Amino acid sequence: MPSLIDIRRRIRSVKNTQQITKAMKMVSAAKLRRAQDRAIASRPYAKMLNHVLSNVAAAAASLDTSDLPLLAVRQENKVQLIVVTSDRGLAGAFNSNLLKHTQRFIGERSGASIEIEAIGRKGRDYFRRTRAKMTGEHVGVIDKPSYDEAAGIARRMIERYSKGEIDALYLTLNEFKSVMAPNIVTRRILPIELPATKQDHDYIFEESPQELLSKLLPRYVELQVYRAMLESNSAEQAARMTAMDAASSNAAEVIDTLTLNMNRVRQAAITREIIEIVSGAAAAQ
Repeated sequence: MPSLIDIRRRIRSVKNTQQITKAMKMVSAAKLRRAQDRAIASRPYAKMLNHVLSNVAAAAASLDTSDLPLLAVRQENKVQLIVVTSDRGLAGAFNSNLLKHTQRFIGERSGASIEIEAIGRKGRDYFRRTRAKMTGEHVGVIDKPSYDEAAGIARRMIERYSKGEIDALYLTLNEFKSVMAPNIVTRRILPIELPATKQDHDYIFEESPQELLSKLLPRYVELQVYRAMLESNSAEQAARMTAMDAASSNAAEVIDTLTLNMNRVRQAAITREIIEIVSGAAAAQ
């Protein structure tokens, strides 16, 4: 049985750990609010871009769009996969579940050549260990997502797709739904599937629909990558806040258990000392 000193030392250690997890929970809660605000601020632009793209696509439905490489559909022999993970751990199963999902995606396309573009240190380290074929890595950009960084990634993917180096572009991320319900999704970004909507009004375009699409489609891809980074950052902070809350609760349970054991050991020591005193007094008579 451990001594009182050992138990007290263990209690102090667990209490220190509990203070750290509580502090990390508060920090993650503050970061989650800021991440959500950034994600919400991007939605009006995304909504308007989708609306404009739908209108232009409807106007170009009867026209020849074969000169737009981002709409070209090919057999998926060479697939590019962008995987968005976090740079840091202590977020529960945030990264492990995403990487398992990615491995299933790769396993389902065993006949295709899949290349990885890793956003986040955890994904980069994982694919290095598994010796996956990587086309790039981006570390230190997910905590404060930048549109310029996302646009740079998207432009490189667009260039590779336009040159025929890849046949499809997919994006895997933890999509933020709520604090308790993360949602792992894989989206196909390229080739772009134009929304089929019924146009209620006739629009007059200063440029031809083909020219407008040639400018809007790259912006659409850039926005998809940028929003994925925003969504992943929000989901990461929510996962870390939940994990640190669970760790704090577990630490409290450990402290209660250790305190109970300490009281039992102390009571046993007191009882033993009383027996020794009584036995000594009886022997002296």
